[in-house]
Amino acid sequence: MDMVMKLGTSNAVVIFTKSSCCISHSIETLIRSFGANPTIYELDTHPKGKQMEKALMKLGCQPTPAIFIGKELVGGADEIMSLNVRGKLKQLLIRANAIWLFNHGYGDGVENNKLNSDFHQDIKTLIRSFGANPTIYELDTHPNGKQMEKALKNLGCQPSVPAVFIGKELVGGANEIMSLNLRGKLKQLLG
Repeated sequence: MDMVMKLGTSNAVVIFTKSSCCISHSIETLIRSFGANPTIYELDTHPKGKQMEKALMKLGCQPTPAIFIGKELVGGADEIMSLNVRGKLKQLLIRANAIWLFNHGYGDGVENNKLNSDFHQDIKTLIRSFGANPTIYELDTHPNGKQMEKALKNLGCQPSVPAVFIGKELVGGANEIMSLNLRGKLKQLLG
């Protein structure tokens, strides 16, 4: 059981499934439709799949699918579908980590970068203040940072960072985030 809990809480969204389970594939597709990128463990192909299946049953799950979101066991297909119908699944995924913030760390010593770095830190702090846990890509240190920055500019981000995505939607940069917050809309978007 410890192994399942450790794996289930190792990433923002984890699905234990079997490769032949149609319901599991539907649940995975639903979760991905909100922009989440779940870690998948297929019990029928994993070397410790039988042990994991027994542990999931001890936790009260039908063996598959079993879904962890935000380091907590949510349950199976019924629970995920119920959350979705009630409009709560998106909020749960956003809180778990389905928010992406593209940023610069400004570790290059350029004079203006201290002010920019502080401003970008404020955006991260604001998003986190609503209980969201964004995935942050620091483009100046990321191996594909230049390509990512070019892609953000092609999407219309001027300046390219910070750029915030919630689910699959580009919400915008600092101005849009601050505007949404001032109008009371950011909290609604974040759950």
